[in-house]
Amino acid sequence: MVMAKELLNKKDMERIISRIAHEIIEKNKGTENLCVVGIQRGGVHLAKRLANRIKDIENVDIAVGSLDISLYRDDIGIRKEQPVVRKTEIPCDITDKKIVLVDDVLFTGRSIRAAMDALMDFGRPAQIQLAVLIDRGHKELPIRADYVGKNIPTSMSESIEVQLEEEGLEDRVLLQT
Repeated sequence: MVMAKELLNKKDMERIISRIAHEIIEKNKGTENLCVVGIQRGGVHLAKRLANRIKDIENVDIAVGSLDISLYRDDIGIRKEQPVVRKTEIPCDITDKKIVLVDDVLFTGRSIRAAMDALMDFGRPAQIQLAVLIDRGHKELPIRADYVGKNIPTSMSESIEVQLEEEGLEDRVLLQT
């Protein structure tokens, strides 16, 4: 039987998005040459929320893109199911831009490596920064986030589920044991 414990609710997530937006603005000394790219699926919704929050703060529109990494994953040949390819949309030339890559959960780092490989097919960014809602530990690659909503150490038998309104669910983060 799977047990689920709510770790974050809608209000918590709104606070986190607001804090990360402020951190991005501060670290980049504004929004010049900034582009936010979300990793399909949950990262795309969070990227749009971050860009909207940055617009609220700075009154500047930030380019927002979506990135599908399914064909860049290092487990593509060993997974039982075929990957579901989703939309990739990069709204600007990323060459010499500061890219904030957004994902919902950072786990082993392999998805982020795949995302960086995919991004490089679109140009040569000046910098890639990483923003994640949840960092749950267990890195297998030397990848760490620049912006972390919440660090939630987990065991390998536990999982994190991020539920978002954009997918017809209530905004919340669950720990499943």
